Amino acid sequence: MRQITQQNTAKRHYVKLVLAMFAIAPTGAALACASCGCTLSSDWGAQGLSSQAGWSVDVRYDTLDQDQLRTGTGTLSALAASKMINSASHSAAEVEQYTHNQYLTTTIDYNQGSSWGLSVIVPYISRSHSTYGSPGNTWDGVTFDAANGAYTSQRADFGDVRVVARYYGFSEQQDTGIQVGLKLPTGGTAQVGNDGVTAVDPGLQVGTGTTDLILGAYHFDNISQNWDYFVQTQFQYALAPSYLNNGGAPGSYRPGDSVNLTGGFRYHGYESFTPEIQINARYVDIDSGTIADTYSTGGTLVYVSPGVSIPLSDKVALHGSVQLPIYQNVNGIQLAPTAIYSVGVRVAF
Repeated sequence: MRQITQQNTAKRHYVKLVLAMFAIAPTGAALACASCGCTLSSDWGAQGLSSQAGWSVDVRYDTLDQDQLRTGTGTLSALAASKMINSASHSAAEVEQYTHNQYLTTTIDYNQGSSWGLSVIVPYISRSHSTYGSPGNTWDGVTFDAANGAYTSQRADFGDVRVVARYYGFSEQQDTGIQVGLKLPTGGTAQVGNDGVTAVDPGLQVGTGTTDLILGAYHFDNISQNWDYFVQTQFQYALAPSYLNNGGAPGSYRPGDSVNLTGGFRYHGYESFTPEIQINARYVDIDSGTIADTYSTGGTLVYVSPGVSIPLSDKVALHGSVQLPIYQNVNGIQLAPTAIYSVGVRVAF
């Protein structure tokens, strides 16, 4: 009987470890792209849904190609986009070609075990971008003309670091927690295009230049012997605008406030893997500031995210997921991905 009790206790600890791993596993992939349709989030690493004391490190790789032009809830061609008017500037709308994003995110977590924990999330971002600029009605749908504001850009560098503390000592079960943290302005904000002159949009920089307040709350529990769930919400707010050089044309920039809602279910009836499914919803307000894109930023997105965890030992687990859109409603004209792919590994110490 004692052996069975110990096995059940070990299983409960493993379930919480899996919950923590999936909390850190990406449910989206937009760490620093505030505009151009990149209005979803993978920052569940600060959730820390585990009461197991000690250190852990999670390293994940996310990739998404934003190559689908959207306006409102529908898609449109680049030629149709060129005929639209930017309602903020009252001039021809920008027609973007693509934004390719790759993220390598390291989350270092310490859990005190009875009431609090702390996560530090460090992203490394590789991003390439191309835009036709604002060609207007004269565009032939093919020509890449710098006179219309067309440019390409590419950069790989560290983005904005997040430090998020959590408190979960409200009950003996330790299944409910709150989060408070900051996104720090550690990422670069002075990138120019491959021509060495054109200023890259603030929302495409690897950093925003702002210090953001992060507030969140979460709850998780068992439904039955083999099923469990979690729900989580997180709010992010830039405390003050940043003042960026913007390729020699300085101005203010403030990314839009964001609200993330996520719910997920997991089945842990298999010894060799744990499947899960999540629903991820995100609302982002329009960017603001003298150099911000106030036309083509912000929106509401809902994604379904199936995933799987594969434990290699009681300390190491692999994880992977794919995020698929089920609802997208974006402001202006934005590039959006058709899918987001993520893989990673988590090691507990």
